[in-house]
Amino acid sequence: MNDERVLDISWGTILKIALALLSFYLIFLIRDILIWLIFALIISVLFNPAIEFFKRRKIPRVLSAILVYVSIFGMVGGVIYLIASPLILEIQQFAQIFPQYFEKIVPPLSGLGITAFENLENFTRAMEGWLTSASTNIFSALSAIFGGIFSTITIFVLAVFLSIEERGMERIIGLLTPGKHEAYVLSLWEKSQVKISKWFGSRILLCLFVGVLTFVTCHVLNIKYAVSFGLLAGILDIIPIIGPVIAGVIIVIFCALENWLKALFLLIIFILIQQIEGNILTPILTKKFIGLPAVLVIIALMVGGKIWGILGAVLAIPLFGLFYEFLRDFLRKRKEREQVSL
Repeated sequence: MNDERVLDISWGTILKIALALLSFYLIFLIRDILIWLIFALIISVLFNPAIEFFKRRKIPRVLSAILVYVSIFGMVGGVIYLIASPLILEIQQFAQIFPQYFEKIVPPLSGLGITAFENLENFTRAMEGWLTSASTNIFSALSAIFGGIFSTITIFVLAVFLSIEERGMERIIGLLTPGKHEAYVLSLWEKSQVKISKWFGSRILLCLFVGVLTFVTCHVLNIKYAVSFGLLAGILDIIPIIGPVIAGVIIVIFCALENWLKALFLLIIFILIQQIEGNILTPILTKKFIGLPAVLVIIALMVGGKIWGILGAVLAIPLFGLFYEFLRDFLRKRKEREQVSL
């Protein structure tokens, strides 16, 4: 007699499956809004220690949040104002002298079999083709630009409201967490956001250190495009290991096209800057903070950049850091329970 298996699915199970599918569909429809909320939450987490600092000085939270956001945006705006003019001038100078650079670098690159590097005309034509394919529809391009501006404004407005709200995120976590785990999850959340905000702040300081010293070095050696090189080195420094290497290669190559001796001095100083950052400043600034693995930072940059461009790449790092801290603490607790049971 053959065994017959009957799959019995109740109406309750069918209803749960239908509700789950509907929930996933709704999440898919509002995925952009959810991304905005996540980025706004990350920004509020990064700014929260500064807000708490002012709050401990008896300044109301609303005023503290406004003061922090205005101060940070003011500093960013001031930096942009200071570097915008020389940066534009350097870009214009580079555009004028680019044909000379191209003639110097084309011999080794043409041997790779890339037709775009055979001559300046082919290179210009290839760039025109790339730009044409990237903006085939002017209305789509405008929509992307203004959509980005609108989403940016929305994210920062949401971040301000999240920062103003007293323990708003904690109340949400309390509602979503079972009662027996609520105290543990809230404690972990508080520790995680403090560590991540301090780690991110230390990385910003290190990027400023590398960028400023690179600019000063180029300026002292009378190397062209000092502002551009400093900005490039500072931005790429947020990518562990790979970023400084890419920045160093690009800067030294363009410097070598002008003067090999200056390029050699610049390379030596750039290596010294990286040694000071890696062996002295990084341990000092991050010894009490969470140490994010380099591979996690790179993955965060790629995922964030794919979702929401440069700002998304930067903000994805603390988001992955929070996830890493939660996962590490969870695995540690589980290991302790296993050891106790044994």
